[in-house]
Amino acid sequence: MRLLELVARFNSFKRTDIILQHLRCSHMEAAGEVLLERKGCAGVITLNRPKFLNALNLNMVRQIYPQLKKWEQDPETFLIIIKGVGGKAFCAGGDIRVVSEAAKANQKLSQDFFREEYTLNNAIDSCQKPYVALIHGITMGGGVGLSVHGQFRVATEKSLFAMPETGIGLFPDVGGGYFLPRLEGKLGYFLAFTGFRLKGRDVYTAGIATHFVDSEKLSMLEEDLLALKSPSKENIADVLETYHTKSKIDQNKPFILEEHMDKINSWFSGNTVEQIIEILQQDGSSFALEQLKVINKMSPTSLKITLRQLMEGSSKTLQEVLTMEYRLSQACMGGHDFHEGVRAVLIDKDQSPKWKPADLKEVTDEDLNNYFKSLGSKDLKF
Repeated sequence: MRLLELVARFNSFKRTDIILQHLRCSHMEAAGEVLLERKGCAGVITLNRPKFLNALNLNMVRQIYPQLKKWEQDPETFLIIIKGVGGKAFCAGGDIRVVSEAAKANQKLSQDFFREEYTLNNAIDSCQKPYVALIHGITMGGGVGLSVHGQFRVATEKSLFAMPETGIGLFPDVGGGYFLPRLEGKLGYFLAFTGFRLKGRDVYTAGIATHFVDSEKLSMLEEDLLALKSPSKENIADVLETYHTKSKIDQNKPFILEEHMDKINSWFSGNTVEQIIEILQQDGSSFALEQLKVINKMSPTSLKITLRQLMEGSSKTLQEVLTMEYRLSQACMGGHDFHEGVRAVLIDKDQSPKWKPADLKEVTDEDLNNYFKSLGSKDLKF
């Protein structure tokens, strides 16, 4: 009897050990800010900070990057899916309030965050496994960096895309200098300057997403992807295409900026921010004046940085762009406008930042060159 009892106890211990091992392997910490799981044929990354609209922080970057690299090498993992919890947001951006506080206190976090975030953006771009981002809900800034460089990006009618950085004294980073100038015509320049929000199917039409799926079908799509047996990239693309084709929401709705695209292309063909503003003033149409009003609220320094970033980025590789953007990020950390933008938009929420300099004329070419200067041994390298 004693022996049977020991065997039973041993078996139950073995079961417990297997369960614990499984829990450890699946990296699912109950309160984890990011959940990393192997499901079916895929590695699944779930951004799990719904109260903060899944904003990305350094801890999350440090969990996602090594796991992405492991799955990329794992012969049993055929695709990688990234999604957000809570239904409101995929990822509303980087947790910049914390970054601003760290920079003001001269802490290393403000270097590490951008360095490691951009390294992750590059890893997503060069990932050898198909990477599927389900960009349901708000997708801005850092959330765009987690998705747009991947092979497949699936938008829904609830998707909301924007790069609003010029309004907080920053610039459209996470590779914005690479993907924005590659959108149709001068659309990327317009989105970068104004922080204009694209919604639903427009996120697909603009070329930010590769597919559009009705949100109520999203969990079925995920199940179908997970159920694939040793899928090729083509098998994955077929599943996405099937769902995309069946999606009828706003199917015949014209792109929200379609009627303005010719104008956008001519406005943003100016070589300086001053020229662009002059062209907008001369246009005088209600849409032009509306955009002018928005642009005039943005940080003058950010506008000048952004125009040069996109112009230079249009002929650079993504890695070259990220190296350039890391230089810019560190210059912004040491400047005035980023911290003032964070204060006005996220802390005091008075929405009236006091930019320094407050006038475009006062942002000199010399100032601008300093933002783009090499950091020598501290440069971001790949």
